Amino acid sequence: MLEKQHKLSRRERQIMDVLYRMGRATAAEVHKEIPDPPSYSAVRAMLRVLEEKKHIRHEEKDLRYVFIPVVPREKARRSAVLHLLDTFFDGSTEEAVATLLDVSSRRLSEKEFDRLAKVIEEARKEGR
Repeated sequence: MLEKQHKLSRRERQIMDVLYRMGRATAAEVHKEIPDPPSYSAVRAMLRVLEEKKHIRHEEKDLRYVFIPVVPREKARRSAVLHLLDTFFDGSTEEAVATLLDVSSRRLSEKEFDRLAKVIEEARKEGR
């Protein structure tokens, strides 16, 4: 199921972002939260597609469907990053990190650098 995460359209990703941020939402709530939204019926159709792809499920509440993400956000995030690595960096974590640091629009604080150094050191110890 995670392999499909990278196959989401831009609008589907926007919908998933809303659902992850809110935890659960109706079609109307999703429609309201999407930037420059398509029609309400288009949002409903995309929610059906996401449900068919098993990214979300719904519950009925007060005669409305409430949509909930199926895959935990962390798993979806990891899948998306793996796809990004494979697609743009030939699987190279080093290249991806170097690019992120190079294009960063702001400078990292000492605390952020320390945290990154700690993560790298832990990965080194674990043999990753």
